[in-house]
Amino acid sequence: MAPPTAASQSAPGSSPSRPLVLFEVKRHVATITFNRPERYNAWTLEMIAAMQESLKQCAADDNIQAAIITGSGLYYCSGVDFSSSMKPMWPSTLLAFARDRNKALFDSFLDFPKPLFAAVNGPAIGASVTSAALCDAVLASSSATFHTPFRALGVVPEGCSSVNFPKLMGETHAKVMLEEGRKLSAAEACDFGLISQVVEPAESLLDCTQAFAEAWIRDGRGRTLAQDPGWLETLRRANAEESEALARSFLQAPFLNAQYEFAASRGKTVPKMIFWTAKTVFPLISRL
Repeated sequence: MAPPTAASQSAPGSSPSRPLVLFEVKRHVATITFNRPERYNAWTLEMIAAMQESLKQCAADDNIQAAIITGSGLYYCSGVDFSSSMKPMWPSTLLAFARDRNKALFDSFLDFPKPLFAAVNGPAIGASVTSAALCDAVLASSSATFHTPFRALGVVPEGCSSVNFPKLMGETHAKVMLEEGRKLSAAEACDFGLISQVVEPAESLLDCTQAFAEAWIRDGRGRTLAQDPGWLETLRRANAEESEALARSFLQAPFLNAQYEFAASRGKTVPKMIFWTAKTVFPLISRL
């Protein structure tokens, strides 16, 4: 496949007028950039699809030997935009939809065959943290933070974090993130073992990650996950089990109440009504 000719272009599936994900290739390293800075790069379904298509393009292009994921603006990613992702549907349909979409999201990281790096330029929340932890290395600016507030959101851990976080950080540190929901600074995340390096100054993050990726390629290092098939299979099983549990949590009061309160606090009338309806109706029709 021929390399992209544009220095920076929209990812497949994005609108040319406002690409949700930017795509650039330099010296055999692709950079995939979340491009929704006014919403703190929160993932919509369309944005996730654009990211997945970019990863597929990287995997299929022989000119690309590694990939970097980063964010535009102040945030790396503020997590999944539930208000735009949740649509009115029958509970059993929602369960299957949420389970399959969540599993596919993290399978995109598990299946990626080339070295993959995260350049975390600012706060990272929820799924953007757990997916970054599936990369070969995470480099972060000093302004980055890492937060997995699953309990506060009324959901279970996802992104293989129930097994991957203890392996990366140890049980004690994993509990700090997954059970206590404590937000880590970049320095703390590095001390915990969640990330590989804190980059100063922040403006040099992409250049540093580019150099890191190029050195990885020169050393002949491939995708770390591919070197341990047993661990990769463990992650795949965890992703499937977590996706099932996560989907079930979307039908339960803690999640629906948390989303309703969040939408109400932000004055989001339509999402507020969707979650109010869901938390009122789901307990009734789910018994049918």
